[in-house]
Amino acid sequence: MRIKKEFRKSGYFWLPNNPEKQIPGTLIVTDGGNIKLEVVGLFEDTDDSIGRIHQAFNGNDTLERIIGHIEEHGLVTLDDCFYTNKNISFGGISKSTIVANKAFIGVAYDENELVQFNKFKFSVEGIDEWVGLSGIKVDRQYEKRTAEITYIPPEDITINLNCGMKFIITFSWTLPGVPSTKEAKITQKIYFELRSEDERPLNDFISVSYKITNLLGFAIDETVCIDHVSATSNSIQKDIGEGKRVPVSILLYYASRPYTKIESKIMWHKMLFRFGQICDDAERIVNNWLDAYEEIDPALNLYFSTKTGAHKYLEGEFLSLAQGLETYHRRISDEKLMDEVIFEDLKETLIEHCPEEHQDWLSGRLRYGNEVNLSRRIKSIIEPFKEFLGTSKERRKLIRAIVDTRNYLTHYDQSLEETATSGRDLWFLCQRMEAIFQLHLLQLLGFTHSEVKAVLDNSYELQQKIKET
Repeated sequence: MRIKKEFRKSGYFWLPNNPEKQIPGTLIVTDGGNIKLEVVGLFEDTDDSIGRIHQAFNGNDTLERIIGHIEEHGLVTLDDCFYTNKNISFGGISKSTIVANKAFIGVAYDENELVQFNKFKFSVEGIDEWVGLSGIKVDRQYEKRTAEITYIPPEDITINLNCGMKFIITFSWTLPGVPSTKEAKITQKIYFELRSEDERPLNDFISVSYKITNLLGFAIDETVCIDHVSATSNSIQKDIGEGKRVPVSILLYYASRPYTKIESKIMWHKMLFRFGQICDDAERIVNNWLDAYEEIDPALNLYFSTKTGAHKYLEGEFLSLAQGLETYHRRISDEKLMDEVIFEDLKETLIEHCPEEHQDWLSGRLRYGNEVNLSRRIKSIIEPFKEFLGTSKERRKLIRAIVDTRNYLTHYDQSLEETATSGRDLWFLCQRMEAIFQLHLLQLLGFTHSEVKAVLDNSYELQQKIKET
């Protein structure tokens, strides 16, 4: 989670089962969604000196839930907490540090109360540029030295998800204050919102928002982070007067994925596609993406690991792309060297005629004997887009480079060192492999071959990746 301005609030904190024992502390949330609580003393503190020492060194460092009341925001709940530092003092001030997994600002949950919501609203870097819709209109008349600014909020866009939720692109705005003698400012901000008729566990919303964030990152061709999350539950409401009640808006902090320390520069002309290009078919495309995680989740994780800077060295990025492509093909294809029945008969025959002392060894060797090799998998992956990848000779060269380099970097067999790609050429090879991955992901989303070609024709970045040098 991107936190551009550190969240730091003082207050009092206590355990749900011991509300009388309140201790002062400071809640701090920093970039990445890192949550830290600095408290004076310990929650299990005693007046007995020996008891203090025992608690500090032998007490349980895990605290399932902490409740607090902080300045400006009021109630807060911290979940999945544990001490990272315990200090005791005999007469002076002792500070201890606790790390929390999640922070819910605006609510105090009971000790064993489940955290469930009906709505989950979040913003992602680049969302405004990707959606590209604005209700702000400016009419300038320079000759008359006048300007007229109007704002008509765009209508929310609702997409029904196969998981039973509704995915909504919604628009929030602020209007000029009163009086507006020096400045009249209108701002618009776009959010994604997940809604469920029935209350759902928080992790259901986090899982879907993670996948949607990755979809946005894929479309933008940059790693983007969630930068704001709030949620509401129909069972947690407040009175706003005249007998009216509304759900409490709960601000949520956690270490959301994906995350990079350096914020990406979002430029619309570098995107693979924008929302306007899929708006007529958005429901099918979004559901295709979410459904894909059921089938090719490991391959997607390997692809996105190369986009988030998870690999310090280029060799690590290459191996993730190679493994990702291999895993992708394994998940979408049942291609084998021979018919399964024939292979099973052959395997039984070989084991039967093998010396008994070597049968276990041979059985292990034959376990994956019917699997196609990496070269054949890469060839199958390239086939739908071979027209974009050069001549037949150039494609064979590409496949050989991927296979030889993967084999060398996996086993470091000296006999393969000379055939492995390295240096500048390895970087270009990674670029081409990433481009092949992207072409397949576009196809997986539901883009037709002609639509994939149109994306390639309109994307200079993708063209640069796919070319040989």
